[in-house]
Amino acid sequence: MMKKTYKIEVDCANCANLMEDAARKTAGVEAATVNFMTQKMIVEFTEGQDPKAVMKSVLDACKKVEPDCEIFL
Repeated sequence: MMKKTYKIEVDCANCANLMEDAARKTAGVEAATVNFMTQKMIVEFTEGQDPKAVMKSVLDACKKVEPDCEIFL
């Protein structure tokens, strides 16, 4: 299983939780953890998925719940 860490920009802990939920519900994501303190998102991808394509979907999903958030891909 592939695991990657992404730098994020999110304004509040609650927003970070919303981003985490959005990421977890995205197709191709096995698990996701957002750490508000370190401004990082750790994503585990389902076997055989293209992380770049999956992360575009994750970013779209996160922007829906938290328009100000940023994921540096």
